[in-house]
Amino acid sequence: MSVVTVTPSGVSPSDVLAVARGTATVVLDPATIEAMETSRAIVDRIEQDGRPVYGVSTGFGALANTFVAPERRAELQHALIRSHAAGIGAPMPREVVRAMMLLRVRSLALGHSGVRPLVAQSLVDLLNHDITPWVPEHGSLGASGDLAPLAHCALALLGEGWTLGKGGAREDASLALHRAGLTPIELAAKEGLALINGTDGMLGMLLLAIDDAAHLFTMADVTAALAIEAMLGTDRPFQPELHRIRPHPGQAVSAANIHRLLQGSGIMDSHRDDLVHAVQDAYSMRCAPQVAGAARDTLDFVTSVAARELVSVVDNPVVLPDGRVESTGNFHGAPLGFAADFLAIAAAEVGAISERRVDRLLDITRSRELPAFLSPDAGVNSGLMIAQYTAAGIVAENRRLAAPASVDSLPTSGMQEDHVSMGWAAGRKLRTVLENLTSLLAVELLAAVRGLQLRAPLSPSPAGQAAVDVVARFAGVPGPDIFLAPALESARATVIARDLRTTIESHLGPLA
Repeated sequence: MSVVTVTPSGVSPSDVLAVARGTATVVLDPATIEAMETSRAIVDRIEQDGRPVYGVSTGFGALANTFVAPERRAELQHALIRSHAAGIGAPMPREVVRAMMLLRVRSLALGHSGVRPLVAQSLVDLLNHDITPWVPEHGSLGASGDLAPLAHCALALLGEGWTLGKGGAREDASLALHRAGLTPIELAAKEGLALINGTDGMLGMLLLAIDDAAHLFTMADVTAALAIEAMLGTDRPFQPELHRIRPHPGQAVSAANIHRLLQGSGIMDSHRDDLVHAVQDAYSMRCAPQVAGAARDTLDFVTSVAARELVSVVDNPVVLPDGRVESTGNFHGAPLGFAADFLAIAAAEVGAISERRVDRLLDITRSRELPAFLSPDAGVNSGLMIAQYTAAGIVAENRRLAAPASVDSLPTSGMQEDHVSMGWAAGRKLRTVLENLTSLLAVELLAAVRGLQLRAPLSPSPAGQAAVDVVARFAGVPGPDIFLAPALESARATVIARDLRTTIESHLGPLA
């Protein structure tokens, strides 16, 4: 079991993945405890002085000018958590909630939030005991960060609210804490606000999406190469010298991947000197690196945004080393919302061009002598006709989801929060777009392998043969129609898993 240590510089993207998707244990570096104690001492002095400071001695949002008496400030923090845990809908996945909790620990541990170490340690305890708060999917506008989702997490620390039980059932947080031997905590001044004022949900979803997209964009190069090979396409457009004269880095990477994947193919060799049928391949074949490469460049931009956010103090107010407690707007999710929307657009287009190759593979007038719908007995059998329908429907959904959430601000809190980021919504729909992209690549994988099988006795490339071997296990060989849904589900699992990619890389070396 690995250990993730939260240090004064925070955590890494790989740390977040290890906790969110794995079983890593979380510990606080002693230096973070010292930093939190130092900032808490500043808040305690403010309490003693009686100065009005937002979130310490006042209400919240539109109630920022309402003074709260010292004897009611702990009550204020508890009331804040209860009232803000106002989400509704199905629970967010365990991996998102765990990422969100670790990232809130990270922010608190940087020592600018004025909380006791006990608060951060209590979140760590939830993670280490595999207690996942029930966080409804609706509630955050990405305004003062992810207020409602983080409040649902914080409520569990109080022994209130719900947790995600085994099998997805909802249970009382008090039962989950009792079973783990944990005790609910009592919040002091500023601590409730510090637990919920952050972009941790948005950032968690973005970091998970970055990891997914990086793999899927490589698999998109794989399925594109398989489809091009099956359609008797040419590898000439993917030569490196053609991409050096348009030096977009992602384009060069995708072109290099596709070119390598197409080498060593008897299918390619069979028509390499025949320039009649392939003077120019269609855009969906020839321009695959330009589209997938642009998506890679988008991913690089998004990764840089996430990296900056990962070292940011996202809270309001923040406690500065010189003793000031200042209001900020650092919780606003615009950077993350824009990034998530941009990546959703890119991923949607990677899926769209994949579907165009599937359609071409199935069309007898464009597939270069492959049988209609990749069925050797078309007419009685429909082959992969309806698989392409499914892909077309998914492309249409992704186009709707590619519309940016971050331009759709709605004012809240009596116009105090009069511009919000919608970053939470952008993150949620990005996750759906990537799920859909996985399905689209699965359809292309199945269709391309069918095409390669139908080119027998010509031998495919090593990459193509690896794909044929894997897909044949669950889809067999071309013949009478089969129940397609299970085959598509298995193809989808193949795209997600790293086994096929690992086998291909054992022949070609690592793909970028």
